[in-house]
Amino acid sequence: MKMTEIRSRARRVGIKSYSRLTKTKLIRCIQMAEGNQPCFTGIADCGQSDCCWFADCQESRRPALASAP
Repeated sequence: MKMTEIRSRARRVGIKSYSRLTKTKLIRCIQMAEGNQPCFTGIADCGQSDCCWFADCQESRRPALASAP
């Protein structure tokens, strides 16, 4: 999801100062505002494949997974 879409969603859920947050922090704020666990890129296998952030989360984790021993 692109930042413009993420910021739009942040506005809809009432997050203020969203333009100052990184993508990861903003998504975690949105997750909390929606009553979900703020787990974006934080949990290796959360098992929530129906999450709207799942594809972005897994994509963000790939570099970290590739460099893991």
